[in-house]
Amino acid sequence: MMTPRARNAVLLAVALAILVGATIAFPRILAVFELAARQLRVFWWLVLILALGVWLAFFYGKKRE
Repeated sequence: MMTPRARNAVLLAVALAILVGATIAFPRILAVFELAARQLRVFWWLVLILALGVWLAFFYGKKRE
């Protein structure tokens, strides 16, 4: 039986392997990642607003008992 920490490590390793494999198999994916990184550099405030909205929805949307 795997501990939650070991399961998370395996899932992270699998996700990284899929990402690296897809990048090697399809080199255009790397260009998409590069474009996304450039857009995030410009629109960092949009990501911040989205994160704030998610945080508010999950933490202030709950009923406190």
